[in-house]
Amino acid sequence: MMTFLEFEKPIAELEGKIRELRSFSHGRDFDIGSEVGQLEGKLGRLLKDTYANLTPWQKMQVARHPERPHFKDIVAHLTEDFTPLAGDRTFGEDEAVIGGLARFRGEACVIIGHEKGSDTESRIRHNFGMARPEGYRKAIRLMDMADRFGLPVITLVDTSGAYPGVGAEERGQAEAIARSTDKCLSLGVPLVTTIVGEGGSGGAVAIAAANTVLMFEHAIYSVISPEGCASILWRTNEKAKDAATALKITAQDLLTLGVIDKIVAEPLGGAHRDRERAMNMLGDAIEESLKSMAGMDGERLRRLRREKFLAMGAKGIN
Repeated sequence: MMTFLEFEKPIAELEGKIRELRSFSHGRDFDIGSEVGQLEGKLGRLLKDTYANLTPWQKMQVARHPERPHFKDIVAHLTEDFTPLAGDRTFGEDEAVIGGLARFRGEACVIIGHEKGSDTESRIRHNFGMARPEGYRKAIRLMDMADRFGLPVITLVDTSGAYPGVGAEERGQAEAIARSTDKCLSLGVPLVTTIVGEGGSGGAVAIAAANTVLMFEHAIYSVISPEGCASILWRTNEKAKDAATALKITAQDLLTLGVIDKIVAEPLGGAHRDRERAMNMLGDAIEESLKSMAGMDGERLRRLRREKFLAMGAKGIN
């Protein structure tokens, strides 16, 4: 059964009525097609109106929806012959970041991303998508390999941030994030990133300093979570909704600011309502981005990437 968010209560009630009508008519000799059709039309309009007017706080809830497609879902749907490569060759394996070789629409590539998990057991195993230093060092190792063999890199971002534990800090969390970000910027092959759910802080940027940054329509991307921002500025989580608005975390705000390059539309009601269609639309956007860089040499790719990030914030300065 689908999980409904707090603001979706009217939608949940209407879908419940439709299910009740269908269940009541099952096996009975009368037609309720017109009544169901009217309710479905009303449901479609309600979904459209609701999702066309989401607040930043509500978009954050959609971005964190447990049924949104995650890294493993997207890789299984969009690629073939995925071969995961584990370990950072320094300390160990981090399952919050998964990466390896694959074929994306017939072309060899390296694909890397955060995996949050889909149930309690897998979420604990993947540490809710919060990577430790070895996760970012593994990403660096895979990007080095892609550079060596001339393979494009695709990254999928979905994390609330890098893991802030004592052990992670002792093993050089900040240094690993900085080196991973630097590796993204210095790649001589195309790099396409998509913010598929939640893009939090340096934990997201570490694999997202790309030639093209795509973002799902209802994803979020920010320097800190709204809850974290509120706890620092106002010393209370009660201001988290205000922080979400002030931080400009939505895809629409970030496209205007030049932080991302393109918004990938989601099916009506969010990617969790029609995962297959959402992933197909994402695949089309990634393919288009890679084709736009076909034939570019490494120096040009690095220069375009550098200019893109140096230009961010220029509107505010001018």
